[in-house]
Amino acid sequence: MTQLPAMMTAVAVPEPGGPEALVPVRRALPEISGSEILIRVRAAGVNRPDVFQRQGSYPPPPGASDLPGLEVAGEVAAVGPDAKRFKVGDEVVALTPGGGYAEYCKVDETNTLRKPAGLSWEEAGSICETFFTVWSNVFERGGLKEGERFLVHGAPRASALPRSSSPRRLAPPSTRRRVRTRNVRCARSLARIWRSTTRPRIS
Repeated sequence: MTQLPAMMTAVAVPEPGGPEALVPVRRALPEISGSEILIRVRAAGVNRPDVFQRQGSYPPPPGASDLPGLEVAGEVAAVGPDAKRFKVGDEVVALTPGGGYAEYCKVDETNTLRKPAGLSWEEAGSICETFFTVWSNVFERGGLKEGERFLVHGAPRASALPRSSSPRRLAPPSTRRRVRTRNVRCARSLARIWRSTTRPRIS
């Protein structure tokens, strides 16, 4: 196994502000334990909470990294003693409590999926925040079931794209309001990425 470095480059927010508040810093690699894994980050998503954190209005939750970055794609660099699902070298995507803007990021293996084949690192790095949110709201909280219809508003929006595609595994095509042709093309193009991913099944 390749020896891990003691230090890494990360992007921190020493003081709230505009994009110029994002500053490269040197940090020690995160220490992992239990079922956590350490990911060598190839790409990190940029989400609204990251912007709010940079502006000083979204503090990290207790115990989370002070670095922004809530979703990453990369390779498993190390595994904790209780981690069973992945091994060093596996390509993964993950939802993190913070710390994604760095060369290495730790996350519990339960928040991690294998990187879908055929996606670039950048595409894979933008999966988790959107799709996990939709899965939670539509299927777990909303209780969408086979045979039910599902109305999607604002199809080209990021969080609406998986809503347009994921119910097709369970139900007839979603009922949609009329949208402009260019919006339909945008939604269909991005939904192709979603259909190429490996998704959990509803039990």
